[in-house]
Amino acid sequence: MRKLSTLDRFLPVWIIAAMALGLVLGRSIDGLDEALEAVEIGSVSLPIAIGLLLMMYPVLAKVRYSETSRVTGDRRLLVSSLVLNWILGPALMFALAWLLLPDLPEYRTGLIIVGLARCIAMVLIWNDLACGDREAAAVLVAINSVFQIVAFAALGWFYLQTLPGWLGLETTSAEFSIGAIAISVLIFLGIPLVAGFLTRLIGERTKGRGWYEDRFLPKIGPVALYGLLFTIVMLFALQGDAITSQPWDVARIAVPLLAYFVLMFSLSWAVGARLGLGYAKTSTLAFTAAGNNFELAIAVAIGTFGVTSGQALAGVVGPLIEVPVLVALVYVALWLRDRRGRGAAEPTTTPSNS
Repeated sequence: MRKLSTLDRFLPVWIIAAMALGLVLGRSIDGLDEALEAVEIGSVSLPIAIGLLLMMYPVLAKVRYSETSRVTGDRRLLVSSLVLNWILGPALMFALAWLLLPDLPEYRTGLIIVGLARCIAMVLIWNDLACGDREAAAVLVAINSVFQIVAFAALGWFYLQTLPGWLGLETTSAEFSIGAIAISVLIFLGIPLVAGFLTRLIGERTKGRGWYEDRFLPKIGPVALYGLLFTIVMLFALQGDAITSQPWDVARIAVPLLAYFVLMFSLSWAVGARLGLGYAKTSTLAFTAAGNNFELAIAVAIGTFGVTSGQALAGVVGPLIEVPVLVALVYVALWLRDRRGRGAAEPTTTPSNS
């Protein structure tokens, strides 16, 4: 701990403070949510979009793209990730939503939408903090992005209409814009991915890998965490009033979300350990499966059901639970690494500079 920077050492404190600040701003400043929503990029508020891009660029600039071929050749990792993300994850959220919110159809629908939105943004931060495999994370996030465009609408139809009908449960009609989903993916993954790739390519060709990784990356590393904190403040400022005005509803929504994140992480970790993937890839598998694309879930819920809907509130509560839980799971992962004595991707570096 003494080797870590102040930012890294007290990261949970800064994240909790950012959440609290956002909630206070959203609650106390009239019209702040409308101002933040005045300009959007890919159905996401401009300030949040800027924070996401700042958050993702340094992480993607760290990826050694020349080594991604070793990941694409690992069928165990790729197949297990697809199964966990696109079969187990949505099915688990569907089951938890119906078991724990049988009397609240709007919140239940919102949670099912959260379960369909697989993570393509913050998972890179959690994976980097846990010293997971960066190249594997980049590949799995790219795969999730493609499947998100192709499968989101179909899975939404299946879990909201077809499966409930088969089980004799209440069905929900919903329409999802594939074009809007594609634009969101291209902006929030495509832009930082291209920027990160070009930065490494140009940096290594002009200054060499040693300079790039030992001098340049440590300088831009903290930007990712600053972007994360800024994003959290803006996100909770945007939805602060909705969260604080309905505390009991938030508590009801939080229970299945908490169960979902812990179960998905634990099951994914068990799968990685069973397959003998090693710490770095197991950590990456667990975080990419446990995280969700709450930006997309919120945008879809608002666009389909309205900004004041219960579905939108369920989407908003998602990051309220996900952020602190996955930060805690980062420390769990590092504890498991040290306990089992398995080597991480770069275990001797600090989170900001790793």
